[in-house]
Amino acid sequence: MNSDIFQELVSQLAQQSGLEYLAVILALGYVWLAAKQSIWCWPCALLSTAIYTYLFWEVSLPFHTGLNAYYMAMAVYGWVQWNKPLNATLEVKVWPVSRHLLGISVLTLVSLGLAVLAEHVLNAEHVYLDAFITVFSIFTTVLVAHKVRENWLYWMVINSFAAYLYFVMGLYPTSLLFALYLGFAIYGYISWGKPQRSLDS
Repeated sequence: MNSDIFQELVSQLAQQSGLEYLAVILALGYVWLAAKQSIWCWPCALLSTAIYTYLFWEVSLPFHTGLNAYYMAMAVYGWVQWNKPLNATLEVKVWPVSRHLLGISVLTLVSLGLAVLAEHVLNAEHVYLDAFITVFSIFTTVLVAHKVRENWLYWMVINSFAAYLYFVMGLYPTSLLFALYLGFAIYGYISWGKPQRSLDS
């Protein structure tokens, strides 16, 4: 039985779009370079998210389509933020727990609100999960751009849910990518090390 499932998965992976595989490779490049704090993560992000904007539109994930369009803009913003002179390099920092708790509460309410509205307008499956992943990803991408270390903890949760969503939507290489992202998020959190300063305001 397990062999049959594995063979079916391999067969489905072989049928996926070459465009999706290119997006996966670029996305892997992005997260690997981000974990190493290399500014070249942002061009990879720009190209991969441009492809995913198209792919998610094709499979009727409206929030994810908008999310990846946002990612394209954030790739440019991230490049600008990280492109500092050597004497003004953007430092890794942390946020206090209270700020994260407030953010999580607000983002959860926004996710639920968007999903409820979307249910009455869009004929899309998994709209709650789509909204949750989108809203939290928008917030977490800002944390990456400003080098807030805890972004990697958010990505651990977001990517776990995203891997499930993409699997049930038939985007198997992307589902595998986001499962791998869990390991990258752990690596990124460790790699960014002890923050150089704490942001308390």
